Amino acid sequence: MAKTRHRRLPVKALRWRCDLKHLPFRTTDEVAPVSDVIGQASAVEALDFGLGSDAAGQNVFVRGLTGTGRMTLVKGLLEKLHPACSTVQDRCYVHNFSAPHQPRLICVPPGTARDFRRRMQEFAEFVREDLADALQTDSLKAPREMLEAQVKTLLEALTEPFEKDLRAAGLALVTVSMGPVARAAILPVRDGKPVSPEELEQLRSQGKVSDKEHEKFKKKRDGFQRRLEEVTTRMKEIREDGAKVVREVVERGARGLMGDLVASIRGVFPGADIETFLGEVVDDIIENRILASGEGLPDPTRAYGVNVLLCHADEHSCPVVIEHAPTLANLLGTIEREWGTQGPVPSDYSMIRAGSLLKAAGGYLILEARDVLSEPGAWKVLVRTLRSGSLEMVPPELTWPIWQPGLKPQAIPVKIRVILLGSSEIYTLLDRYDPDFSDLFKVLADFGSTIERDERGVKQYAGVLARIIADEKLPPFSKKAVAALVEHGARVAGHGRKLTARFGRIADIARESAWLAQRRGEGRVVVSGEDVGEAIRRTKHRADLPSRRFQEYLADGTIRVQTRGEVVGQINGLAVMSTGPLIYGFPARITATVGAGTAGIIDIEEQSSLSGSIHTKGFQILGGLLRSLLRTDHPLAFSASLAFEQSYGGIDGDSASGAEICCLLSALTDMPLRQGVAMTGAIDQMGHVQAIGGVNEKVEGFFDTCLGAGLTGEQGVIIPMANAPELMLRTDVVEACRKKKFSIWTVECIHDALEILTGVVAGQRDGADGYPEGSLLAVAQEQARQYWLRSSQSPAPAEAVRKRIVAADGSVARFKSPE
Repeated sequence: MAKTRHRRLPVKALRWRCDLKHLPFRTTDEVAPVSDVIGQASAVEALDFGLGSDAAGQNVFVRGLTGTGRMTLVKGLLEKLHPACSTVQDRCYVHNFSAPHQPRLICVPPGTARDFRRRMQEFAEFVREDLADALQTDSLKAPREMLEAQVKTLLEALTEPFEKDLRAAGLALVTVSMGPVARAAILPVRDGKPVSPEELEQLRSQGKVSDKEHEKFKKKRDGFQRRLEEVTTRMKEIREDGAKVVREVVERGARGLMGDLVASIRGVFPGADIETFLGEVVDDIIENRILASGEGLPDPTRAYGVNVLLCHADEHSCPVVIEHAPTLANLLGTIEREWGTQGPVPSDYSMIRAGSLLKAAGGYLILEARDVLSEPGAWKVLVRTLRSGSLEMVPPELTWPIWQPGLKPQAIPVKIRVILLGSSEIYTLLDRYDPDFSDLFKVLADFGSTIERDERGVKQYAGVLARIIADEKLPPFSKKAVAALVEHGARVAGHGRKLTARFGRIADIARESAWLAQRRGEGRVVVSGEDVGEAIRRTKHRADLPSRRFQEYLADGTIRVQTRGEVVGQINGLAVMSTGPLIYGFPARITATVGAGTAGIIDIEEQSSLSGSIHTKGFQILGGLLRSLLRTDHPLAFSASLAFEQSYGGIDGDSASGAEICCLLSALTDMPLRQGVAMTGAIDQMGHVQAIGGVNEKVEGFFDTCLGAGLTGEQGVIIPMANAPELMLRTDVVEACRKKKFSIWTVECIHDALEILTGVVAGQRDGADGYPEGSLLAVAQEQARQYWLRSSQSPAPAEAVRKRIVAADGSVARFKSPE
């Protein structure tokens, strides 16, 4: 057996260090704050176009992780670019006299709505307080009195001859009330006074009026009755004609008075909408307050008032609205309710309040996509408004409870540029399931989660930190403190040669570092690198209770993990657990057994429904890799099983597939594996070891386990070569590697990992598809051949073939029970 080829990484490759030469200052007091969001050039370009374009459907979806400065960039660009806005208008609602349940929309030039409301208020107060006196002026009163006198003259000229003839006949014309109706009646006169029919009958019964006199009265009355009807009809015509003429004169005078009053309003606020509204106001005043009694009418200030929904500072104002709670009511607006002694009072135009969609009309509305989607009906209303360009404050499908206002205000034409902030998952969801999304949100501003880890990126980090310090009045940070934050940014990025762009997490560490420095209170406070390191440690410690508990279980033997010696068919894989934004690594003991039989390779996790789809895929690759490695001239016929020991929850991911194939080959060849060496890495069917996630946390998790059991100098972790640039290990792990108490190996293929784990040459295939004698894979080929020979001599039991099995070559077989 040849000597194992160790591929230990040098200490300098285990953690990237920020070059202090890239930070040419002593403290951040000397650094100019960076107000722009860094490392997002493509997103800035997309936003610049989306904010400046006036084309339809150019609303912007800002895609990226939270904490990358999306909102900061959007607000900053709007302030910096001052993009041209559509023409803005002030919006008002007034009473609609022809359809009271549909308040009328009034649009006036920007900045003038309040003046319009004030003028209508003054007009309404005049109607309430001074209109009656104004109608009594000589210029309006004289024509009316003259017409009334003419009517009186005509009536007297008509009735005097008739009344003279009646007096000559001993009769009189009087007005008799019959309930609410008054009518003219002819009555006899006795002793100079008219006598009613009842009195006449009483006199007759008393003998004071003879039957002859009574009959004579009836004949006289009947003789004048027809003439009375003619006179009455003519009197009615005279009164009606006179009232009509008087009404016309009064109306003409009142309209002249009203016209003078509204002329000043009409002159300042021209437009068909206001002309119609003022006309309806004048008509209502004349018909209901001047020509009619006006009883039961609302106060003029309520009936003729103006509800200003939206008023801009001036014509150059460009509204920018950030809606943090995009409920349906906050987007559309609301219609308030009032309660009286008898219950709800009917709502009117004055109770309508504007929402964010109207407030942003002509400008920009910024929304968080997840907030909009989580509010019932909000997304549907937003899409409809953008699609139609019209805002309906009461959507047709909205079912209002019976106590809600029964108004349907006129729709408001709006033009809005919406900027929607969301994640990649939400973008994909909307693009897939909403047919309007791609037409309405044509501009995608993509925010990356990382920036380049170079001199420019380091200096930009210092500038961002200087801005945070200035904004929040934190103490200055030393050069080493900034370098520590940059290194933490590299750790969070989890990508070689990158720094995280999620500055929210960096800012949190900076704030805690400043708090720790201020707590020391030693003269002029300057945050040091040690403060940053302590803040990072404290942050992890607050969330690492599951990790600490796992280490306690390891220490007391509750969970079995060996970190010394050699065992056949057993290996330490590595996994991670999440606690919020932080993740922690821990070892997972994987075991394999192989024996004669035909069951193939069984994944115990899959059989017990604890395997996720990605882990299952990684396991299925094992069959293909075995075919690639062994290349036997006979079927692979043996029974094997793999399991994650003492794992009782779901397992997913393929990062353990490299460890699984090593464990399986160990069980097949009966060659032991070093328990002090853990492995992580995914494999393909050709045996290449591929990159995985959470490499730093996995290495540190196994290091902590070895540290608890005692470092021997033979322990370490095998990682994929592709993950080497991502290493940002803790300083204690780096120091242990420097002292050769711990090692990190990188491998590109499974052969290298096998040699490190077993100390045996894996072997390279020769031209005849065989391996050198004594190599690990040559032994594996021979063992596979022996298992095939055994299985071919003894058929599989009937009970075994009834079960669903996964064959060693990766195929799934189903067998029927023999009949």
